[in-house]
Amino acid sequence: MVSKDQRRRQLAREKFERQQQRRSVARRKTKRRNVIVASAVAVALAAGVAAYASAGLTGGDEAASAPPAPRNPCGAPAKGTPSKKTWKKEPAMSVDTSASYAAKLSTTCGTIELKLDPGKAPHTVNSFAFLAGQGYFDHSKCHRLVDAGIHVLQCGDPTATGSGNPGYSLPDENLKDPRLKGGVYPAGTVAMANSYDGKDEKTRNSGGSQFFLVFQDSRLPPNYTPFGTITGGMDVLRKIADAGATSPDPQTGNTAPHARVVIDKAAVTKS
Repeated sequence: MVSKDQRRRQLAREKFERQQQRRSVARRKTKRRNVIVASAVAVALAAGVAAYASAGLTGGDEAASAPPAPRNPCGAPAKGTPSKKTWKKEPAMSVDTSASYAAKLSTTCGTIELKLDPGKAPHTVNSFAFLAGQGYFDHSKCHRLVDAGIHVLQCGDPTATGSGNPGYSLPDENLKDPRLKGGVYPAGTVAMANSYDGKDEKTRNSGGSQFFLVFQDSRLPPNYTPFGTITGGMDVLRKIADAGATSPDPQTGNTAPHARVVIDKAAVTKS
């Protein structure tokens, strides 16, 4: 006959074994969610493709405390609504490929300044300048932040879903830029996102309006048109990155920045 003490020890042992099993399952789930495959993150730059950052940890047996409210270090956006304009074809070439162009992105988090390279990426710079002149970028959110594996902020989609485009596509350009050494897009690079899947050549030449800003050296295959450099506002990008990103949206796959980054105004000038 089992004594009360033996029964109590047996129940305690069974409870401990159940706890260990639950913790083991939780650890496996967390490990799976936290693994970031570099190639998957690279493909995530393609419009409409999911980008995975680190997920939150699970909490064992005890109920997890409520996470702190996301921190937004940025100001309120200017009044206005995102553009709904689209065009049937790429705009006619109007940039001077022998000149230098500067872009200014006035955002809710601060000003980001760019130097554009029309001589190296004429179609891309011409389109960027055209869209900025049409107010296409104004009042649009920067919808994706990745700060693990690669370090980029992606903007240029008025729908903020990762699938928006201006109605036309652009040819890939400047993919052999000497600055892309060793499969690395260096900090300060401005490049065009696209929907190239890494396999089917038919998915090349698929850039549109979405671009990404590299705020730390990022290992990526040379599939994304580099068309400029960041000349001011790296501190703004670091502030945005420090605020972190959300878990992947179940519908779009976007890991949106906690900082509410809205481009109030984009302007391009010939310098």
